[in-house]
Amino acid sequence: METLSIRKLTPTEHNAWDKYVDTHPQGSFFHLSGWLDVIQSVFGHRHHYMLAEQDKQVVGVLPLFEQKSWLFGHSLVSTPFCVYGGALADSDSVREKLEEAAYELGCDLKVDYVELRDRNPVESKGPWVTHSHHTSFGCTLPDDPEQILTAIKRKQRAVIRHAQKNALSWDNSDNPAECFDLYSESVRNLGTPVFSDKLFTSLKQQFGEQCETLIIRDHAQTPVSGVLSFYYKGEVLPYYGGGTLDARDLKSNDFMYFQLMQLAHQKGIRQFDFGRSKNDSGSYKYKKHWGMEETPLNYRVALVKAQALPNLSPNNPKYRYFIQLWQKLPLSLSRRLGPLLSKYLG
Repeated sequence: METLSIRKLTPTEHNAWDKYVDTHPQGSFFHLSGWLDVIQSVFGHRHHYMLAEQDKQVVGVLPLFEQKSWLFGHSLVSTPFCVYGGALADSDSVREKLEEAAYELGCDLKVDYVELRDRNPVESKGPWVTHSHHTSFGCTLPDDPEQILTAIKRKQRAVIRHAQKNALSWDNSDNPAECFDLYSESVRNLGTPVFSDKLFTSLKQQFGEQCETLIIRDHAQTPVSGVLSFYYKGEVLPYYGGGTLDARDLKSNDFMYFQLMQLAHQKGIRQFDFGRSKNDSGSYKYKKHWGMEETPLNYRVALVKAQALPNLSPNNPKYRYFIQLWQKLPLSLSRRLGPLLSKYLG
């Protein structure tokens, strides 16, 4: 048997990489090689995708990106702008070799830290420290579509029924530009810098039918809520969602996520992944009202140059005044300035 080799992914090996992700039980949408092209082209970050090979066969993969900013620091992350990441491997020993290689690369690059966004618990050795303050929410959609609503928690069910009386309509034809406009307004209102609008169009171009937008309109056909979702391995993940200030009174976000469940069910999808939320945040509390299963996420960090674990959370007190200032920016200005900052907040 040949010895294990770990090296950087070459441009001709994307198909082999994706085939491995597709067949690995822990392989997620965020492990796919398409993110390499999206993140490089939209944000300009350098990739370090690691491939483990033995007997000319792929036995492990680890997607990594280097982010370097004078304001937010220097890191190596698997994977920025994604909720899941970390190494996939045929065995724990191969996974540990990949993680060891990632740490050594971080030392060579003189980063502040290396972060692995594992979805499931992984036994930590060496420099890795658990660093997770997020929870993911999800549920299995009932076989009978008529039971989708009844499976939702009672109070949230009442909100959806209220929304259904507000003359809302939906449209799931491809419209990443309109979806981005809604999302950017939503995050400005939260005081968060928005990504470049190129992200949504790039994701759609890269992943095709695995990426879909859903727009909700009011009685006057004005867009009020929108979400960009990913489909992979029988699961739907609403990823970038938001709405206008009118969305709250119209309950259009609630209407939107319920409609997405129905559309996913029609496609034969049975798993609904509501994504991650910072523990005890507004988003966390909102998702909790739906009554879905909660799963703590298992991120790990290895410090290299940094003396303490990173805290880029909007809940960090040192960002409070920045958030308040950002909320007051004109929407057009927030869209111009946002990409300059958000590219380092993945």
